[in-house]
Amino acid sequence: MKFAQDSQDEGYLITSYESDHISINGKAFNQSLIITSTHLDENWGLKTIDQLNAEHIDKILALNPELIIIGTGSKLIFPAVETYSGIIQRGIGVDFMDTQAACRTYNILKSEYRDVVAGLIL
Repeated sequence: MKFAQDSQDEGYLITSYESDHISINGKAFNQSLIITSTHLDENWGLKTIDQLNAEHIDKILALNPELIIIGTGSKLIFPAVETYSGIIQRGIGVDFMDTQAACRTYNILKSEYRDVVAGLIL
């Protein structure tokens, strides 16, 4: 599903999502990743939300976001709160949703110039 026109000069934008890949600025990625307006970690190292641990959360927290979105794959699955308690303790907003919804939400928040980090699981 195509989300937006390709535009390299506006930072990292999710241009389409399919169940097996995410396109960012027109380039397809087929592994889980972390995206912000100015940073792209092309391999987050997760295959499922069940693998989410403190190391994965620390990679996101290192980016000092205002908001965090976690795309959990094809279905919304909430991890144990202990897994992401570090986010809550820092007072950072976090939301879990299926990855397609997370892609759309990231683009909306980015267009509002929000300091958002999306961790997207494929």
